Amino acid sequence: MAIEDLNHVNIRAPAAQLEAVRDFYVEVVGLVDGERPGFGIKGHWLYAGDRAIIHLMQSREGASTPVPSGGSVDHVAFTCSDLEGTERSLEAMGIAYRKNDFSDRGMIQLFLQDPTGLGVELNFSV
Repeated sequence: MAIEDLNHVNIRAPAAQLEAVRDFYVEVVGLVDGERPGFGIKGHWLYAGDRAIIHLMQSREGASTPVPSGGSVDHVAFTCSDLEGTERSLEAMGIAYRKNDFSDRGMIQLFLQDPTGLGVELNFSV
């Protein structure tokens, strides 16, 4: 077997937090909430273009049981464009982020957290 690509990341959230997590990835990260098969559990598939790269689902523990933040997963990373527009949007929404400037290597990174506490890395070529 040869790995060709990362297919998707699955994120669990309590029912009470599910829509806030979806809104974060749609409004902050820029993904699109799209078609999802009927799995018998609440959730959303969030698309970048024609690919559902984030699978969001309600945790099985119930509506109010907290989900351990990330478990062993520290963060998910996205290749992005429009650094200045992204920073303006994050600041307008009051989203805290940390910026790593590796311009000498052709890259700037923004780090933030989703509502579950999972790290999100946004990578921009410069």
